[in-house]
Amino acid sequence: MKFTVNCDCTPEEARSFLGLPDLSPVHEKYIQTMLSAMDGAGSLDQMSKMLGAFAPMGDASMKLFSQMMDMGLSAAKGGSKS
Repeated sequence: MKFTVNCDCTPEEARSFLGLPDLSPVHEKYIQTMLSAMDGAGSLDQMSKMLGAFAPMGDASMKLFSQMMDMGLSAAKGGSKS
């Protein structure tokens, strides 16, 4: 037997119902920290280093993301799949 239940609620209501914590103050603090740090970055290189430090896995994740983007752009242009 298979059945589907649709629930019309906001994300806040869903978190409360499931007993998950409200992390909106943490999110707001993170956003404010990122915005203030970006205001202090004078060049694209500085901004890249700063974003790499804030990334979940640091510089390694930024390099992985860059490689994936390069492969995607290469494939979109019809380049090799290496």
